[in-house]
Amino acid sequence: MVPISIRRLGLLLAVAGLTACSLPARAPAPQLYDFGPATVAVPAPATPRPPLALRVQASPALESTAMLYRLAYADERQLRAYSQSRWAMLPAELLQQRLRAGLVSSYTLVPGDAAARVLHVELDEFSQYFTAAADSRGVLRLRASLLQRGAGGEQVRAQRDFVLERPAPSADAPGGVRALAAATDAAVTELVHWSQGQR
Repeated sequence: MVPISIRRLGLLLAVAGLTACSLPARAPAPQLYDFGPATVAVPAPATPRPPLALRVQASPALESTAMLYRLAYADERQLRAYSQSRWAMLPAELLQQRLRAGLVSSYTLVPGDAAARVLHVELDEFSQYFTAAADSRGVLRLRASLLQRGAGGEQVRAQRDFVLERPAPSADAPGGVRALAAATDAAVTELVHWSQGQR
């Protein structure tokens, strides 16, 4: 085997060094957000409520951890996503986590097949809505259905649409997180009070 000359070895090392310098820098990992500790406290009803199962679903546009926003002054029909900010879990999971924390003071929550009643929630909008470059709000839109299970399947006992909006303290992803957390907490309070009023 012919040994590599020192000159040739130096040339190879220089080329390798130049190649390494030309590689693109790795993009920073996106920031992950959730709502932090639950702060929703809904008083328990005077009379005990029947066991309840909770089911939360989301529209196909919300089946990812992308943090979405709309620009009303450009095209409000276009959903855009922050490139360096993402949710730590799916929006439906964030809502379910918060809603579960709000319901436990009023209901015994049980697995889906173990309860005669089901609170079914469909999440349709979960985004930061910009009316101007420096003015935005968190918008949450959902439909809640209280279902009763019986021999003939699930029957709708009550149904209501909810739209909650809260101003964002800043026109960026962290501001959107705070606004959507506040809108979600407000939605949870309204949902629990609404469900308590159904017989």
